[in-house]
Amino acid sequence: MQIEKLKIKKGFFNNSFRFLFLLAITVFFILLFVQGYAQGYLRVDGKRVVNDNGNVLLRGIGLGGWMLQEGYMLNVHGPGQQHKIRERIEELLSPQQTQEFYDTWLSNHTRKIDIDSLRSWGFNSVRLPMHYNLFTRPVEMEEKGKNTWLEKGFDLTDSLLSWCKQNRMYLVLDLHAAPGGQGNDLNIADADSARPSLWISEQNQQKTIELWKKLAHRYANEPWIGGYDILNEPNFGFTDSENDPNGIKEKNNEPLRKLMVAITKAIREEDKNHIIIIEGNGWGNNYNGVLPVWDQNMVLSFHKYWNLNDQASIQKMLDIREKNNLPVWLGETGENSNVWYTQAVRLLEKNNIGWAWWPLKKMGANNPLEIKTNPNYEDLLRYWNGKGPKPKESNVYSGLLELATYTKLETNSFHKDVIDALFRQPESSTAKPYKKNIIGKNSLLNAVDYDLGRNGIAYLDHDTANYKSPGATNIGNKRHVYRNDGVDIRIDSSGYESFYVSDFEAGEWLQYGIDVRQKGMYKVLFTVSSDADNTKISFSNQGEKFGKNIKILNTGKNNWKTAGLKGVALNKGKQIIRIECESGGLNLKSILFILMK
Repeated sequence: MQIEKLKIKKGFFNNSFRFLFLLAITVFFILLFVQGYAQGYLRVDGKRVVNDNGNVLLRGIGLGGWMLQEGYMLNVHGPGQQHKIRERIEELLSPQQTQEFYDTWLSNHTRKIDIDSLRSWGFNSVRLPMHYNLFTRPVEMEEKGKNTWLEKGFDLTDSLLSWCKQNRMYLVLDLHAAPGGQGNDLNIADADSARPSLWISEQNQQKTIELWKKLAHRYANEPWIGGYDILNEPNFGFTDSENDPNGIKEKNNEPLRKLMVAITKAIREEDKNHIIIIEGNGWGNNYNGVLPVWDQNMVLSFHKYWNLNDQASIQKMLDIREKNNLPVWLGETGENSNVWYTQAVRLLEKNNIGWAWWPLKKMGANNPLEIKTNPNYEDLLRYWNGKGPKPKESNVYSGLLELATYTKLETNSFHKDVIDALFRQPESSTAKPYKKNIIGKNSLLNAVDYDLGRNGIAYLDHDTANYKSPGATNIGNKRHVYRNDGVDIRIDSSGYESFYVSDFEAGEWLQYGIDVRQKGMYKVLFTVSSDADNTKISFSNQGEKFGKNIKILNTGKNNWKTAGLKGVALNKGKQIIRIECESGGLNLKSILFILMK
């Protein structure tokens, strides 16, 4: 019996050792996997942003319009602050119905499927524009010196962080709307000019500091938090508010530096790990008096809109980077054409500058995703703009709830041309088909489905981008529908979501990659309209012109007619065709291929 017991004990120890050995090996490999998966915190290394694997070039996008709506994102004219829009809604709906709209919006706008998609398209980071009122109450609703914390904002951020972690994407927290508002551009921060601003109110400043301390405490040990963008686009004239309301000419920016230093101190009491990102006055571009930096793990962010994409346009930031030995990051840019996007990305990455585009989705075509409108919402906009009668309450409710539902990615219009401009075109000088364009016995090719690629490669258009100002018109796609290149596109009134190429001018051309299923002679018919008397177009295949000086009659504006060619020889397989406007001007709706017997 003693011997049997001894054998049992010996076997027990052998099995235990084997179990512990296997457990240790398993834990070892798990730790290796986790370490490789996490890649470590982002941190500053001289003029670079790095993690455990080396240099990191952030390619990100901002979730504008989710936690904070700006009027232009909803096609709302006039006062564009979120609270003003809400007041206008509450004039037509009950407070409960209004709250339902905003709750539905927050639930649908940004979800895991959005972050999964961003990763699949090539983004490695997300910038979250936060509205303080989802995290804490306004100071007017607080007892002096106290802060009430709201779970809504923290819960939304926690969910977003979990989706980013699953996709190995960094999340940058951006205080887009600070208590009281950080500037005189009121829409950006949902500011109320009737209440003390961030810069006038000590209570608002203290609440801002405490909010960042709370966020730092919550996320201090989260490696996939990329950094804290502590104050978006300050724009306030500290010394000459009358002549310089947005602080563009401010010389010392002492209040801005003082507040950012205080925020940094509060963050570092809770969090020694994360990068702190600072922005200058004048919408993130005036750094007079702000530098030098006061923290060893700090990045300078600038914003870039509506200017040239040459070295001179970023030289000031490069000089600051060199002088202060710190990284610079383009924390916000966009709202332009694909031509501008490709140029900007090439410029930035050549200079090792990471970027965050703006925004992921809104109403409008110059972002990856477009939120669709609906008839009831359009009636509401007409009423607000003084162009239509007051709509019925039921229609307002229906229109707003439908709009909030349409913020879901599944019902958004996906603009793959924007993604192509950001990720493929900066590196590639080739074109690729926008659609498959299969040519059979009787095949219609929509004119707006020309190839993806740079201007001069996939198409040629004379007005391609806005290099001037936010108010510039007739630059790039005039109607801003369907696609975001320089090619002008309009909605055709004859059908829902039917489009055509408009303002097709002399010297401009469109290219289409096609796949012909049967070799033969084809009739090629163009559906066109023109109000000019001397319009001529040409048609070429693989560089060979089959039709030159095809005359387009003056049909009258948007009076569609057909013109074309007979006996065009097409080989079987993939080939490239081009339609060029040689003189005059026209609108082009479609190209019909008919195999001749």
